[in-house]
Amino acid sequence: MSKGKLYGIGVGPGDPELLTLKAKRVIESSPILAKPVKKSGEESVAFTIIRPVVDLSKVEVVDLLFGMTGDDADYWEFGRKAGEQVIGYLSRGMDVALITLGDVSIYSTFMYMEQYVRSQGYDTEIIPGIPAFCGGAAKARVPLTLGDQCLAVVPSAKDNPMLEEALEKFDNVVVMKAGKSVGKVLDMLKEKGYGPECVTAVSNVGMPDEYVGMADPDRPYGYFTTLIVKKSFKKVCRWRRCRPSTSPPGDVW
Repeated sequence: MSKGKLYGIGVGPGDPELLTLKAKRVIESSPILAKPVKKSGEESVAFTIIRPVVDLSKVEVVDLLFGMTGDDADYWEFGRKAGEQVIGYLSRGMDVALITLGDVSIYSTFMYMEQYVRSQGYDTEIIPGIPAFCGGAAKARVPLTLGDQCLAVVPSAKDNPMLEEALEKFDNVVVMKAGKSVGKVLDMLKEKGYGPECVTAVSNVGMPDEYVGMADPDRPYGYFTTLIVKKSFKKVCRWRRCRPSTSPPGDVW
């Protein structure tokens, strides 16, 4: 019996219409659709995104447990256990499509599992999706980089010394999972002479409660919040100000 193939599929930031044609085709043609969850029966945001635009009538949906401990060693173990579960299908010749938010190559639980599955002699393929910070930058009409500028992507602001270094050395910084750290990032920038006009907050991009606007430390933000820091917004653009210094919450520039 031939072995099945494992697909890692990025479903984009939240708008179902941003799902790629290839992602849709592979999901619909795979007998098994796997969705990572923290506990069995939990709702999957990635699954919620694809459900309106994908025909799942011939697909079995299964949960893969991935705890969110923040410990890299734990993630490798979660990946091994999930990999064993997936191999149970692959060994019977069934393809498995695993869905994940944004792009598979950016802070995705899939990559912990993919290496284990491949080490056991099974074929894998990654289908890219639009990363959340790219979707947010597009919504805000903010260039992530221009000319010879550099870009740093930091996984979170919580107890992260890399953030201080990135804000010091890079022209543009993307801070992911920043919902509880907006004030901290603004304070760090203020110490370096940069105001809030340099920071765009994008939260739940493509979802019903989407927010795109200037970062406000007094506003509540959810888990899927990304900050886009552009030092150049302190300066005047060639034809006009890059963005206003003040604007009502929720405006998209």
